[in-house]
Amino acid sequence: MSELFDPVLAAGAVHAEVGDTAWLCGMLDFEAALAAAEADAGLIERAHAERISAACRPEHYDPAALGRGATGIGNPAAPLVRALTERVGGEAARHVHRGATSQDVLDTAAMLVSKRALVPLLADLGACAETAARLAREHTGTVQVGRTLLQHALPVTFGLTAAGWLSALNAAADRLRALRLPAQLGGASGTLASLGEHGPAVLAALSHRLGLAEPVLPWHTDRTPVADLAGALGEAAGVVASIARDIVLLAQTEVGELHEQGPPGSGGSSTMPHKRNPVAAVSALACAKRAPGLVADLLAAMEQEHQRAAGAWHAEWRPFTELWLAAGSAAHWLRTSLDRLQVDVVAMQANLERSGGVLLAERITTELAPETGRLAAHDAVTACCHRALAGEGTLAELLAADPLVGARLSAERIAQLLDPADYLGSAGVFVERALAAHKNARKE
Repeated sequence: MSELFDPVLAAGAVHAEVGDTAWLCGMLDFEAALAAAEADAGLIERAHAERISAACRPEHYDPAALGRGATGIGNPAAPLVRALTERVGGEAARHVHRGATSQDVLDTAAMLVSKRALVPLLADLGACAETAARLAREHTGTVQVGRTLLQHALPVTFGLTAAGWLSALNAAADRLRALRLPAQLGGASGTLASLGEHGPAVLAALSHRLGLAEPVLPWHTDRTPVADLAGALGEAAGVVASIARDIVLLAQTEVGELHEQGPPGSGGSSTMPHKRNPVAAVSALACAKRAPGLVADLLAAMEQEHQRAAGAWHAEWRPFTELWLAAGSAAHWLRTSLDRLQVDVVAMQANLERSGGVLLAERITTELAPETGRLAAHDAVTACCHRALAGEGTLAELLAADPLVGARLSAERIAQLLDPADYLGSAGVFVERALAAHKNARKE
């Protein structure tokens, strides 16, 4: 963790759910639930389980000391178990960590950390979706230049742009909510041999007590639960990045259709007093861009040999935590950006008019083609477009004066065909569909 960089790269509520204390809580929750599950199965006395549970309080343990102790065995679960056993003491101490292995502790803790971190992540994504829905609703009819390959294309509406954000945010949240986070308990080689015939019952009780899914069998070297989680977090970060990129591009000085209205001091520059940077969207991008590499790290670690891996499992811990930080921070900053967002409708209209009406030139060609033939219509309209782009006049004026076009289309009809608001296709329908889907999702 860094006091210098974390305020930007580890921002938001997810940060507190994936730090050292959160992992320690997850490991202790596993040990307490394991003892209780074994009492449920009749393997140990309930009083022993309660004594173990009472000792599973994070304030009794020092993460730094556990980290130092991890170097001797290769993971922090072993020194924790030793410290826990010493604190429990007496007859109950013999039952601490019974039947489990270090990987059971850390894998289950990882799922508990994820379950808890999902709450603030989904809250941030949900808040982003609500703001996107409001923007889509308010700007259903606000005409905006469509842009493909960063060039002006046919017109859209800003409502449709925001509806696209909304749909993607909801899809990412749906995938996160659908994750199956399983408990882990397999013992030394994934057989739970030390628990005899009670192994499956203890696994079921452990899963139930922790509120995690009960796996079909231990997944020590089947890392699909981690891969599923990595993919869902990577997808969420990618959605955030795409929306943040739209905001950054639309906030450019030359475009000016959006800007962030943050508190005093936000968006400034260390050297240029005039700057109005969309700093929250920029920060969202900075965080989200870290996610693909971290996803790749976790996928690369899926190759794990036999019943327990030598190194690949250990390699997961850091990118797992950092991926949560990246996705969580990105969602936090996007929420901040959208909360600050100001829409400049005047700039959108000005950008539509910048090209002198050439955006809808294809409509003129389509209108003329049945009478003049497509090629003749295309050549005449193209020539007028070139002259309009060269500053000789508006496209409407040049088309009306053209011998081929002006003889067949009135100035009024030309103006109608070149009106961006008259050529939006199903944009309004798509906005309504996105809003309806969002409303239905909130009811579920």
